[in-house]
Amino acid sequence: MSTVVDRIRASDRAYATLLEEIQSGALAAGAVLAEVEQAERLGVSRTPMREALRRLVAEGLVVQQSPRVTVVAGLDSSDIRALFEIRRALEENSARLAAQRGDAAVFAALAEEFTGVDLTQSRGRDAYYALISRFDAELDAAVGNDYISSALRTVRTHLVRVRRMARDKPERLAASAAEHRLIARALASRDSDLAAHATHVHLHNALESILESLAHLEGTR
Repeated sequence: MSTVVDRIRASDRAYATLLEEIQSGALAAGAVLAEVEQAERLGVSRTPMREALRRLVAEGLVVQQSPRVTVVAGLDSSDIRALFEIRRALEENSARLAAQRGDAAVFAALAEEFTGVDLTQSRGRDAYYALISRFDAELDAAVGNDYISSALRTVRTHLVRVRRMARDKPERLAASAAEHRLIARALASRDSDLAAHATHVHLHNALESILESLAHLEGTR
């Protein structure tokens, strides 16, 4: 029994490390993840490494090229558009439901936090992304629908990679903070129409900014 538990723990550790490296960009799109080499690098045996890679394949973060080799999945404009299509459907509906079901005081407090974010320094930007994660968690809790929450977790796993494209655009981060503040205030006032519309506008602006950054990046290659 302990052997199975140890293997699962090793698999979880390997998965968590690879996920963080993919999301941070340390493992770029196209990077080869050879099973043997990765197992040695992360200090686990091949079985838990294989299990970790299978999880990443299932989530669409890596692509299997052979029984022993996977590569980090690419992320082009069509992938990003597809991601935002499902994101809009889920998040706009979640905003409507959260406005009806959520704790107004919680979202009023979050709106104040979005007002006070400092995006001029790296530490402040990291705190801002942590604030977004807390906002997402409160939104999920307010909706109280495990099916929606599960679908959103999958979307957000990929979204971490996409959000890196906005880190070097201070004007977009400032606009995003203002958009989140408006959404939180709409939720606090239980205005479901405004919450859904503000979410729609935020996602539209985010997508346009990300596609612009991607086009610029591709143009410099």
